[in-house]
Amino acid sequence: MEITEVRIKLMEDSEDRLRALCSITIDHCFVIRDLKIIEGVNGPFVAMPSRKMTARCGKCGNKNYMRSHYCNQCGARLRGPQDVREPEGSGANKLYADIAHPINQSCRDLIQASVIREYSIELERAKQPGYKSRYDDEYVETVGLPPAPEVQTPQLGSAVPKPHLFEPKKTPAVELETDEKADKHSFGDGVF
Repeated sequence: MEITEVRIKLMEDSEDRLRALCSITIDHCFVIRDLKIIEGVNGPFVAMPSRKMTARCGKCGNKNYMRSHYCNQCGARLRGPQDVREPEGSGANKLYADIAHPINQSCRDLIQASVIREYSIELERAKQPGYKSRYDDEYVETVGLPPAPEVQTPQLGSAVPKPHLFEPKKTPAVELETDEKADKHSFGDGVF
């Protein structure tokens, strides 16, 4: 596996420890978005994209975030069963679940090193005048793909096939009434 692209979006006015969001491209063909770069006690580290855990209301069955006080659907107070009943595989205090994450330490180290290296480069780029983050730019499908096969052009004198083009159906022209015809008929003629 190779991380072929890292895009960073710096969070300038963040009051918490979040320093940047990033996305990584793996092997020119798979993108993971919304990794977080967080300032830790030993420097920045990478947190994987995650979602808030939910549990169902005992009254209406609607999903609500863990530790919510009231149901978003029916307004019932959510103390007791909603807080006690934990979703499968969650720990006692787990409020978030990873959407994507590495399976082993070597993969985690590869992602961490690539992202932190690009993060330090992005911090330097941000000091330049006219800096613009590439994080929100669209990904181009052809980046990193093998070159397209060459198209053979016909030689002079040979018949060149026409490309198939969609031609819209031609509709007959509608004849508009002229003032002479309009004078013969008055408004409402033929209604009764």
